[in-house]
Amino acid sequence: MSYIGRFAPSPSGSLHFGSLIAALGSYLRAHSLAGQWLVRMEDLDPPREVKGASDEILRTLEAYGLNWHDSVLYQSKRSQAYQDCIEQLLANNQAYYCQCTRKMINAMGGVYDGRCGSGVKSHSSGAIRLRNSAKVDHFCDINRGEIWVDQAFAAEDFIIKRSDGLFAYQLAVVLDDAFQGITEVVRGSDLLEASCRQICLFNMLNVPAPTWLHLPLACAKPGFKLSKQNYAPAIDIKAPQQSLNAALAFLGQATVDIDHVDVMLSQAISQFSLTNIPKQAEIILPQTACESP
Repeated sequence: MSYIGRFAPSPSGSLHFGSLIAALGSYLRAHSLAGQWLVRMEDLDPPREVKGASDEILRTLEAYGLNWHDSVLYQSKRSQAYQDCIEQLLANNQAYYCQCTRKMINAMGGVYDGRCGSGVKSHSSGAIRLRNSAKVDHFCDINRGEIWVDQAFAAEDFIIKRSDGLFAYQLAVVLDDAFQGITEVVRGSDLLEASCRQICLFNMLNVPAPTWLHLPLACAKPGFKLSKQNYAPAIDIKAPQQSLNAALAFLGQATVDIDHVDVMLSQAISQFSLTNIPKQAEIILPQTACESP
């Protein structure tokens, strides 16, 4: 089977250095295996989206030489596929409506106890939860080895459609990875737990799961990753060479000669080393790297 990887940003702001690490890591992994590298826009949450961010993200990727195969997939165009899956799960008693509030779940100890799925009276509205029969509590990560999560978390019936009508990330990402034939997911270590939930869905839908490779997070301080929500500065679209080399160094890769981005990436692909990627969950950046230019 040929390798197919992907980068899936959300259009909630500009790409920052942490985004670049995920994009570059997945790009190098795919190209080092002579595979395909796809781009998917995770535009499922309109209240969080920034107008024009999708186009800006694509222009930034192009400026960095990170050109993708095939057309960009927009999750906002996939609503019918998500709804069809949910209706099938409901019909098979593999999902159910839940009306528990966040306050109620906090009172349960922070982990939902399945009460709406096991009660005598079923609901016909609210959030929709997966009846989690798979209960996946571990998986093998190509970079970090065996990953285990808390048993209660692994067994939780998690939300696949929110009470406000928006489709949940866990559902959409699984259906899209299956639709695009993704063979390996390369992304940040903040999504380690999410991988177990996604494997649950792959198993319950009888769809082969991809392999997983999680990269260390770029953090301004311990536990504080660079993110759009944390107002991480955008990477420089006019002079990408320095940021490319900084991202290579972050990933444990040998830096390359400063040149046109296509030449730099070609050199980076030829000397890519999977074993050199750091195995820790996060790396603290120098303060100057976290500041706006």
